[in-house]
Amino acid sequence: MSWQPYVVLDVFTDTPLRGNPVAVFTQAGELTREQMQATARELNLSESVFVLPADTPDTDACVRIFTPLTELPFAGHPVLGAAFALGQESGATSVRLQTAAGVVPVALEREDERIAFGEMDQPLPVLEAFDQVPQLLEVLDIDATELPVEAYRNGPVHVFVALGQTAAVANLRPNPTALAALGRIGVSCFAQTESGRVKTRMFAPGLGVAEDPATGSAAGALALHLARHGQLAPGLQVEIHQGEEIGRPSTLYARVQGTPANPNRVLVGGSAILVAHGEYRLA
Repeated sequence: MSWQPYVVLDVFTDTPLRGNPVAVFTQAGELTREQMQATARELNLSESVFVLPADTPDTDACVRIFTPLTELPFAGHPVLGAAFALGQESGATSVRLQTAAGVVPVALEREDERIAFGEMDQPLPVLEAFDQVPQLLEVLDIDATELPVEAYRNGPVHVFVALGQTAAVANLRPNPTALAALGRIGVSCFAQTESGRVKTRMFAPGLGVAEDPATGSAAGALALHLARHGQLAPGLQVEIHQGEEIGRPSTLYARVQGTPANPNRVLVGGSAILVAHGEYRLA
């Protein structure tokens, strides 16, 4: 019989039952890939993360990240959730996590004994060709966009669709089956609400996630997308609101350093709160 300790955190919020929940298995070194995938499918959260011992001296742990359908090289809220869990246990003010997309440093800010905020230095998003724009707009029932529809890869692939009004974002009702047919991508539809603020929704049925409450990897890529199109100055922070339509309001913060053409850092931060802990029977 195999019992694995785990915790659940709500990420990109400081209030239980909001944000994006993630299960963090803190001692997963003996688990197989098949067990990890089956566990993620069983829990059916947007992602579950499995912490393994560090394999290099400059990292604190390795992490593997799974949606209900597949493993991801990187994802934002699982990395931030894992950093909160490990930092709370160790008392550290920073955690370096090895992902399949590279090492992700996470700085942790504390209020007394509690970690109040974390900011991760994400893999730099890479602009990628996306040749299904007409099909995507048809699925979304959108006639025109405010910015070019573009895709970025920083582990997962995120496609960004800019709309003119937040009501248009809130009213989206995409067909999950038709959206999944476009591939294993995340589709982030967003509108700017005021200077420095954005409302967004992210759909990824091809990854087993109908709609995500908070998408940390997309937040970094969105900041770069805005910067490349003159909507966000380098170094300034954008505040991203997501998840209201599915009852999980979330707040993410993202910024880009360097120039829009040559970014050298993409940072994404937010809060997280522990909401459950226990052991899970996996065999």
